[in-house]
Amino acid sequence: MSNQNLRRDEAATRSALITTHSYDVSLDVRQAADPEVAGYTSRSVINFSAGEPGSATFLDFISSDVHSVILNGKELAVADVMDGSRIRLDGLQTENEVTVTGTALYSTSGEGMHRFFDPADSQCYLYTQYEPADARRVFANFEQPDLKAEFTFHVTAPSAWQVSSNGIETRCTLLTSDPDTSRWDFAPTKAMSTYITTVLAGPYFKAEDSWSTTLEDGTRLEVPLALYCRASMAPSFDPDALFTLTRNGLDFFNELFGFPYPWGKYDQAFVPEYNLGAMENPGLMTFTESYVFTSRAADSQYQARANTLLHEMAHMWFGDLVTMQWWDDLWLKESFADYMGTLGVDRTTDWATAWVNFANNRKAWAYMQDQLPTTHPIVADIPDLEAAKQNFDGITYAKGASVLKQLVAYVGFEAFIAGSRQYFKDHAYGNTTLADLLAALSAASGRDLADWARQWLQTSGISTLSSEIEERDGVLGTVTVIQDAEDPTTGRQEPRPHRLRIGLYEHDAGALVRTDSIETDISGARTEVPALSGKARPALMLVNDDDLSYAKVRLDPRSEATVRSSLGALSDPMARALCWTALWDSARDAASPAARYVDAVQLFGPTESGIGVLLNVLGNASTAIERYVPLAVRADVRLGFLSLAADEFHRAAPGSDQQLAWARTVAASSRFDGSQLVLLRGLLDGSTVVAGLSVDAELRWNLWHALAANGKASVAELDAELLRDNTAAGKSGHATALAARPDSAVKEAAWQEAVHGTSLSNQLLSATIAGFNTGPAPLLRGFIEPYFECLEEVWAGRSIEIASRIVRGLYPAGQDLDGDSPQTHPVIVRTDHWLAGHPEAPRALRRIIIEQRSHLHRALKAQAR
Repeated sequence: MSNQNLRRDEAATRSALITTHSYDVSLDVRQAADPEVAGYTSRSVINFSAGEPGSATFLDFISSDVHSVILNGKELAVADVMDGSRIRLDGLQTENEVTVTGTALYSTSGEGMHRFFDPADSQCYLYTQYEPADARRVFANFEQPDLKAEFTFHVTAPSAWQVSSNGIETRCTLLTSDPDTSRWDFAPTKAMSTYITTVLAGPYFKAEDSWSTTLEDGTRLEVPLALYCRASMAPSFDPDALFTLTRNGLDFFNELFGFPYPWGKYDQAFVPEYNLGAMENPGLMTFTESYVFTSRAADSQYQARANTLLHEMAHMWFGDLVTMQWWDDLWLKESFADYMGTLGVDRTTDWATAWVNFANNRKAWAYMQDQLPTTHPIVADIPDLEAAKQNFDGITYAKGASVLKQLVAYVGFEAFIAGSRQYFKDHAYGNTTLADLLAALSAASGRDLADWARQWLQTSGISTLSSEIEERDGVLGTVTVIQDAEDPTTGRQEPRPHRLRIGLYEHDAGALVRTDSIETDISGARTEVPALSGKARPALMLVNDDDLSYAKVRLDPRSEATVRSSLGALSDPMARALCWTALWDSARDAASPAARYVDAVQLFGPTESGIGVLLNVLGNASTAIERYVPLAVRADVRLGFLSLAADEFHRAAPGSDQQLAWARTVAASSRFDGSQLVLLRGLLDGSTVVAGLSVDAELRWNLWHALAANGKASVAELDAELLRDNTAAGKSGHATALAARPDSAVKEAAWQEAVHGTSLSNQLLSATIAGFNTGPAPLLRGFIEPYFECLEEVWAGRSIEIASRIVRGLYPAGQDLDGDSPQTHPVIVRTDHWLAGHPEAPRALRRIIIEQRSHLHRALKAQAR
């Protein structure tokens, strides 16, 4: 349906014409457990007003069939008003009521009403996911964020199920005609956008609790809490810890924002085959069930879960209470939630490394995204829904959060919060743009933030900060911070203001410790720092110490030498994480050979105490080996790293997170090297026992993946493992291992199933693609041309979620230089040829191809280095 991709101008025209008041939505999913039943009855009753009597507008509904459309009491001929995914409404009155009844389809792509059958017990589970615009796959509506309304939901489902929605349940009634079926009615919500409405239904395990607080007027606010997960996962669920985190978070944000929690109840559901980390549906947040740890998880994974939970909680205010007018200002919710999630972990939990992990993980995502040719300002240009779908990226989330952290350093935390509170009061249950936020923050801080916003929010690219140092006899003279701030989209320099610290570190009794710190403002291409003159030349000068600003850092030669020889001596975890990042950026940018980064990980990884940082640098080392190290030396570098990982795995404290991290690394690296396969086989069959190590389901599938990639796992063995772990995660592990086998027929079958088949769900599609991409490069060369030939067909014939996974995942990224330059590599040339020959291809499709080309070109440049 060609008109599914709603344009910004179409949305603006519609919202200028109509005002939505209320929806009454009924969904009948009583037959969902029958896999032969593809859809369900959906009925929407919508009340809205029109500014121009006699005018026309349209509804959005992506359905199997529309049964009837009744506008202001008159039934319309369906054939006359249907236009693809739109329902035309002509002859509007001042006040209108439209009722649309149709059959909506269950989804296996995670878009709309997702249906999942649990392989552990064959039970059926439903949940919805809409952002940015998939509510129209479930019920007819005006699908854009600035047409808010009150929503009342009714769900007919099997009586034994749990059913929830945004509003509080008001009644559950057994149907007299069918006592095995019940109807759930939910209270009307407050005004919200369509994309954050939601429904959950299935035999979920449910835990209940409550939270309360005393408001400023002395009244008590009572909020019921609930947690859901699949019944088969209940033994691994930890509701007590989640409820504690939830209550502490609600205490914190309720006080911080000065606006009482507005959504009545607070349910959180952990659901299968989820496309995102989580979604901020008011009253019923949904999370990926990978946060229900059925296998051993490291402490950093629990911290990441807490961050996501608090991120979504912050959305109850930033994004739900006050919502962006259109997707251009997506950052108004995601950047704030990303910042607030980390702040919440820092302020409400016992984890002391929230900002360290933010610097090490979230900002690394932003730095990578911001160097792509498709990077964009934080306040982006989003002309249509496909562009919106692609902008849930490292810029919108992590760069935006990083810039907000910089803003807090600039205006002060108290002014930042005061402005946020006023923003909520002024725009509660409404929609806003950048100008509305700037007005509130400027008034609270007493600063005109227009220039700050132009430099930080409306330009693209990342500043790289380096230092130019003059010294004499060990004493600093003039120190100048150099800012290289090229916008990749224009080629122009866009230097930005930075409020940052410069840390001075010196050796002391075997440790590398901070001896001084200077806070300063950086602006323009060159900024002298007079406060450093006359100080002793330190062993390490760390620009952007404490990570206040958003910038890459190039260490000066002496500081780099110190880091490469003494990184493990740095006792401050934030400084250590920043130095790890500087080394990684240097490798990714081909400023230093990637093998030198691997050397640093081998030298200092064993002493890295921060488990989040350790997992990150081990993953980076694996990427460096397989993508950035030249083919001629890759096998030797990989063998050295894998041998070290195996040694550290045996040496790590039994049962420690470090032991788990090294075990995962051994398994991952063994996909490309067979030197440790005896160890892997022994861990699987129990002939090798390592004290403290739980060889649980997740680790077992990682081991099988490595064995399969080396041709050392039979189909019978993999099938037997699936019988042992007949779960959703087990099915994914099985699919990956099967597709990883180094056989041309296996690769061809995986390709056909991924590209041309329709039976794979979103999760199994990604698992199959992961296995397909594992293995010797020669096996995959025959798929380069078919990839480019299938792109338009895939994009036109699949949902945007599934098409994006195929296009991104199957791009032939695993390439090596072979006597050519990066620019003349055959895959780069073929990509450029496709882009030149398809200038009118959908913008979102071109964006993915351009980004994948950029990643490959960077890898080839690193190899050339």
